[in-house]
Amino acid sequence: MGHPFSALITSILLGIGLGYPAVILAKRLKLLDIPGSAPHKTHTLPTPLAGGILAVLTFVIIIILFPQWLDRELLAVFIGASVIFIFGLWDDSKGLSAVPKLIGQLIASAILISSGVQVYFLTIFSNAGYIHPFLAQLLNVFITLFWLIGITNALNMIDSMDGIVSGLTVIASLFFWGAATLANQQVISFWSTVLLGTSIGLYFWNKIASKIFLGDSGSQTIGFLLASFGIMYNPLNRNPESSWIVPIMLLSIPIFDTSLVVLSRIRRKQAIGSGRRDHTYHRLIGMGFSPNSAVFITHAMAITVSGLAFLTLSLSPVFALTIFLLTLLCGLMLLLWMERKPSLDNEFD
Repeated sequence: MGHPFSALITSILLGIGLGYPAVILAKRLKLLDIPGSAPHKTHTLPTPLAGGILAVLTFVIIIILFPQWLDRELLAVFIGASVIFIFGLWDDSKGLSAVPKLIGQLIASAILISSGVQVYFLTIFSNAGYIHPFLAQLLNVFITLFWLIGITNALNMIDSMDGIVSGLTVIASLFFWGAATLANQQVISFWSTVLLGTSIGLYFWNKIASKIFLGDSGSQTIGFLLASFGIMYNPLNRNPESSWIVPIMLLSIPIFDTSLVVLSRIRRKQAIGSGRRDHTYHRLIGMGFSPNSAVFITHAMAITVSGLAFLTLSLSPVFALTIFLLTLLCGLMLLLWMERKPSLDNEFD
């Protein structure tokens, strides 16, 4: 059937080899990030927004090479991701307001939910007689929408410096691969390796070669895929009472950054969706760290929390939830502390 390791090597080679074709296609479609087009854009040369094209091309070829790994649920995920990608291309090309973006994300989420890819957490309470089945399903759908749309936008919002999103995706997909393998979810394990290899290719072109930006089409598509994998992750024989915390912890840094930005902008009565230099990365720069050090710290935080998430899989629900709550408390304290630190926007200095 093909081994995940084969998919990893193939996707790395494709992710690196398709870089120039993706750049050429992005230029022909006039998908370029122009310097100075927004206050937070500090690059000096027009840069192709080719990350989404590169990722989608890689996944399409992997699907063609390994069709046996495409089941009904993954087909729904990829159709939904295609919707996100198309709206992302539209945004990269023309610039969309929040409403059209949200419509695209709702369409993509509806495709997943209609195919049965959704959260079923509250069904436990329904089966126990605590909640009416209809209300439980309604809340399940709401949580699913909140998760999918939230993570999709979180990966987009944290994309404030070369290598941040691609590096975070390398880390998250690596740990998803491990968690899915332990849970004997071979399909999720396989596609996690594909996302891992694709992200390594993206990291090369975005950070090392500095030839492309991910754009909304790249960061949102990746975010949607990670959010979908988080929903589909359903470990067997591994404490269902606490295993739901694993996807949350694996994606904790984008969640943290989005929470920081939203809190900061609400307090300062600024538009939540505006492009500003007030993210975690920018605040680290404001504290005196170099750009590379700020990216490294962001990735180190992701590795630390992901390692703790992996550790919870071998613990009892009580200990696992204790680690989760302590991590949440530390994150909240760090958030409140960093929110008071200056960013690179003059309004904060």
